[in-house]
Amino acid sequence: MRRVPVLVKGVDELSELGVRAALRYEDGVHLVDSADDNDVVAVVVGHALDGGLIAVLRLLWSQNVRRSVLVVNELDDTEMLTAVELGVCALVWWREAGSTRLSRVVHQVHRGQAALPPDLLSRFLAQVSRLQRTQEDPRLVGSGLKERELHVLRLVANGLDTREIADELNYSERTIKNVLRDVTNRFQLRNRTHAVAYAMRAGLL
Repeated sequence: MRRVPVLVKGVDELSELGVRAALRYEDGVHLVDSADDNDVVAVVVGHALDGGLIAVLRLLWSQNVRRSVLVVNELDDTEMLTAVELGVCALVWWREAGSTRLSRVVHQVHRGQAALPPDLLSRFLAQVSRLQRTQEDPRLVGSGLKERELHVLRLVANGLDTREIADELNYSERTIKNVLRDVTNRFQLRNRTHAVAYAMRAGLL
């Protein structure tokens, strides 16, 4: 088996050291300390895809690392698409991140394959399908709103709070807050009520 250069990165030093220890003695894996090798596969570790981990992925992308494995405890649908856009080709849940599993996924990614847990794969395909439908809806294009944003605003209009919206859409509360902040900032709206009014004027609610 060919030895694959693997760069382990994360915002939590303890987690990073744990993954390095798991891979250190795996056949076919060669741990490296930089992204200089164009053949490198990055393993990015953290508890959730927060701002710190996104910054790590963006840095790796800027260094031309195009194949990354993400190891996290949780990931909602929106974060999943963000990860893919930043070069993530595979995901391993922390609870399944043993040395054998990590090594196998690293080699899959190195061969140009994707690797997602079954539960995440079904969600990812559903999300892609929703995005395709959004592109076909001229009202959304004209309004400047994304389908995810519209879903959130509909639930706001129905009186749901942040936690209830997160539960309904299977997103984290952090994602819901980010969606609402992005909408209000992008359209220079005062608050979430103003954002709902904007969507209503566009004929979307």
